[in-house]
Amino acid sequence: MKTPPLFLSSRILLISFILLLLLLVAGLLGLSLGSSRSSFMMVIQSLQGSGLNDAMTSAIIWDIRLPRILMASLVGATLALGGLVFQAILRNSLAEPYILGISGGSAIGAIIGILLGFSRFPGVSLTAFSGSLATLVLILVMSSGQSMFRKDSLLLSGVMINAFCSAVIMFLISITQDARLHNILFWLMGDFSMVNLQQAGILALMLFPCFILLFWLSHTMNLLLMGKELAQTMGVNIKAVTITLLVTTSFMVSVTVSHCGLLGFVGLVMPHLLRLLLGADHRLLVPACVLGGGTFMILCDLLARTLPEQGEIPAGVITALIGAPVFIFLLKRTQK
Repeated sequence: MKTPPLFLSSRILLISFILLLLLLVAGLLGLSLGSSRSSFMMVIQSLQGSGLNDAMTSAIIWDIRLPRILMASLVGATLALGGLVFQAILRNSLAEPYILGISGGSAIGAIIGILLGFSRFPGVSLTAFSGSLATLVLILVMSSGQSMFRKDSLLLSGVMINAFCSAVIMFLISITQDARLHNILFWLMGDFSMVNLQQAGILALMLFPCFILLFWLSHTMNLLLMGKELAQTMGVNIKAVTITLLVTTSFMVSVTVSHCGLLGFVGLVMPHLLRLLLGADHRLLVPACVLGGGTFMILCDLLARTLPEQGEIPAGVITALIGAPVFIFLLKRTQK
C-alpha cells in the first residue's frame, strides 16, 4: 500500500527533528567534555558570546572542540550516507565505502597529494577523488562489468581491492623518510585533532549539495532495491542513476578522507541500525543517516579523546572496535 505523501512528509520531519535533537545533545557533550572540563552553562555562555571571562576555556571551546564537532558530524553523515547508497545499489547490507575499498583508494590519492606537497584543498582533495574513482573503475572491471547489480562479485572485488590499497598505503609510508611519516600514520587511522573552522566550512560547502542530490534520488533508490527489471519499468534510467550515485558517493568519501583519513565501518553500522528502527524507505533513511551518522561520529570522537588518561587515540580505532563485530554479525547472518 502506497504511503500518503502528507503522512510521509510528517514522519520525515518528526524523525529528523528527533535526530537533530540527539545531534545537538551530542554536540553539547563534545563541547563540554575533554581533558579540560567545561560545564554546559559555560559552553552555552561561550556560544552566546556572553558571561565567559576565561580566555583559555573560550579558546578550547571555539578553536579546538567546535571545529572537531563540526568536522566529525560532516564526516559521520557522509560515511553513513555513503554506506546507505552502496547498500541500495548492491542490495547487500555488508557494502560500505571502507569495505569496498573506495576509502582506501581515496587514501592512496591523498597520500600521494601530501607527499607531492599539495595543499589540503583543492590539491589533496582532487588526488583523493582521483584515487576513489580509479578504485571504483577497477572494482567494476574486476566484477566483469556485466551488471552493476551483481552484488556478490562487486563485494568480493571490493574486499580484494581494499587489501591491495592497504599494501600500497604501507609501501608509500615505508618510502617516506621525513617528519611527515608520523602525521600520515595518525591521519590514516582517522584524526580530527588538526581540523579548524575553515576546513569544516569548506567541507560543508562541498558536501551539502551531495546530500540534497541523494535525498532527491532517495525514491529512486527504493526502486533499485526492487530489482533492475522493475526499476526500468518504472522509468528509471539504471545506468545513469547508478553512475550518478557511485560518482557522488565516491566524491563525498574522498573529500572526507582527504581531511580526516580512514574511518571504517560507519557506513555499515548506522544504515543497518536506522533500517532496523525506521524501515527500508530511503526517503526516511537519507536524512536519518545524515543526522544519525553525525551523532555517531561525534560520540566516537568524544570517546577517542576522553578514554585515554593522557592524549587521545584516533577516532578510527573506536569506529573499528564498534564496526568490526557488527560486520561479523551481519556476515554470519547473510550466510544462513
